[in-house]
Amino acid sequence: MPDPFALILPAAGQSARFGGGRDKLLESLAGRAVVAHAAGAFLARADVGLVVIPTNQRDRIEPALRGASAAPPDPRILFCDGGDSRAASVLAALRRVPARFEWVAVHDAARPLVSADLIGRTFAAARQHGAAVPAMPVSLTVKQATGPLPARVERTIPRHTLWSMQTPQAMRRADLLAAYERCPVPLAEVTDDAQLLEIAGFDVWLVPGEERNLKITTATDLRLAEVLFAT
Repeated sequence: MPDPFALILPAAGQSARFGGGRDKLLESLAGRAVVAHAAGAFLARADVGLVVIPTNQRDRIEPALRGASAAPPDPRILFCDGGDSRAASVLAALRRVPARFEWVAVHDAARPLVSADLIGRTFAAARQHGAAVPAMPVSLTVKQATGPLPARVERTIPRHTLWSMQTPQAMRRADLLAAYERCPVPLAEVTDDAQLLEIAGFDVWLVPGEERNLKITTATDLRLAEVLFAT
């Protein structure tokens, strides 16, 4: 078997857009917490040797992962403190990944419907090319404007060149560490891990994503995930 991946599952967000003062990661989806679905997709794999979860609420996330099970926690799970941004949380977790892991992947804890096929092809492409990210074609017309609305349209961006990023995003551990060290912008401005690699000059390859691999941001997203889970 190829060398296993270490997974980083950031769970330190505020869920501000979900509404109602509720944490979207703890919401129930088909009887399990959203975060439990996301983690479980990777814990079910033999090629995942470690799952690091940066969070500032371990006391809530850890029970949510277990659910109603009386079984002991999976020994591959490791918790660490989250940072003040997503990128800072990923860096905190990355520093906890032992050097024996050549490969790491970062997955949004709010993407509970990630499939085994999607994980597998992303991991395979990362091993082949050095870094890989699942992506979906942008289907809407995209305009660049002068600023916040109301604003004047400056140009239409050809959408055939645009792709919407998903997770997991997979790469060499050493490359991601190097990318953090070289990052010239505040971590709060970094929106995904592929961006760090791009800035540092590493190649990132795209593989086909999946429509059902949605990220839960609002309560409407959760209702859609419930429909997709049932199909």
